[in-house]
Order: sequence, then C-alpha cells, then structure tokens
Amino acid sequence: MISALYVSKTGLAAQDKQLSTISNNLANTGTVGFKRDRAMFEDLLYQVQRQPGAKETQDSQLPSGLQLGTGTRVVATQKQFSQGNLQVTEQPLDVAINGRGFLQVLQADGTIAYTRNGQLQLNSEGQVVNNDGLVLEPAITVPQGASKITIGKDGTVNAYTVGQVTPQQLGNITLADFVNPAGLQAIGGNLFVESVASGNAQQGAPGENGMGALLQGNLESSNVDIVEEMVNMITTQRAYEMNSKVVSTADQMLQYISQNL
Repeated sequence: MISALYVSKTGLAAQDKQLSTISNNLANTGTVGFKRDRAMFEDLLYQVQRQPGAKETQDSQLPSGLQLGTGTRVVATQKQFSQGNLQVTEQPLDVAINGRGFLQVLQADGTIAYTRNGQLQLNSEGQVVNNDGLVLEPAITVPQGASKITIGKDGTVNAYTVGQVTPQQLGNITLADFVNPAGLQAIGGNLFVESVASGNAQQGAPGENGMGALLQGNLESSNVDIVEEMVNMITTQRAYEMNSKVVSTADQMLQYISQNL
C-alpha cells in the first residue's frame, strides 16, 4: 500500500505536466506560426521479484515473472511541425511558409534564431525585422520612398518607387531546414535555436530542394486543434482523478490496519 501511494504520486505529477502542456497549447491558439507540443510518457523502473524464465525446478521455467512497476513520468515534450492554416492578411510584409523551412533572424548576441512567424516589419533604418526588432537574415533594407514591395515565392524581394517602371531588387529571403525540427530548442518569442538533436541548419531558396514556398500577404496560423486539446484535457482530468482515487484508497486501507490491528 505504501508503494501504491508513491506510484500514484508519479501519476499525479505526470498528469500535472500533461495539463501544463495542454494549457500552453490552448494559450497559443492565436500565436502566428506556433507549433503545438505533445507530452510523451514512459514507465519507470520495475522491481523484479521473480525473473521471467528463471528455473522453478530442474525441469521447469517460469513462463512469466513478478515485476512491479514504480510509476510513470513525462520524458519529453515534442513539437508537432504540421502545417497551420494560411490566413490572408494582404499586408505586403506578411509572409507564410507553405511547406518546410524557417525564416532566419539575427539575435543580439550574433547568433541565428529560426521562426515560422512571418509577421515582418520595418525599423527606423528601413531594415526588415520581426516583431521584436530582430533583423531578418540575410538582411534586406527597403529604400526610403518605396511605394510597393513584392516578395516572390522564391524569396526574391523587389521594391517599386514612384516614377520608376523597373523594380529594384533588394535581396533574397533564404530559408533554413533541419533533419529533425522537433529537436530544435524553443526559446520563446516564436523563436527556435538549433541543438545537437536538430542537426545543423541546411539553407536554401524557397521552393527548392524540399523547402516551402513563400506566400506574400499571408500568415500561418497556429496548428493547435482546439477540439483535440479539449479532449486531451478531459482525458488528463480523468486520469488525475483516478490517480487521486488510488491515493485515497491506499490511505483508507492503511487507516483500517492502524485501527484494527
């Protein structure tokens, strides 16, 4: 009964982390480019009291052993990089990646971070930046007086100025991809940084070598499915209640022993 208390305690802790994961997903249903997390569970070590296959007699073996589990834990939260819905905004600096790949921004410490959030803006110097003011990499500067900006599916950025028929090419947006995007480390602000698990970034032009195409005037919505998250929340709540019931039952059994023996 004492062991049952500790086993159910691990279940309560694991379901609490599961609920935290679900709540974060629901909180980010309106976050552009957000990718939902999935909590992954594993069972803990087993107390082997009778080894499977051990000799019972000289001529017989145990067909199964006696193994008592010690509970569960959340071993990982995995990002799900499925495509989110595309939302038309008609804003010239909004871009959505239709397929694989990440936009690259330069952080204050000089390292590169990666994002699926294509809400881009201009800073005071005309540089294309994200919502936190981080400069897009490679840098693109829009000249003063530009009346129209176009971003092609291949990442080519052009600007039209008043009185000019021929557009001025400002540069090209390149994307980065990873062998294992789920291994990227999320650092907040819709940003990821590469890790040993993700592998090194592989850069390429949009629409080529498996990279997604850029869609100007669109944004990628969060890929959180509210109905699925609500179902997961109900399942988590019931699992938490059942583990709580185990604690209550074990307590009642211990109470019975203490009062009657």
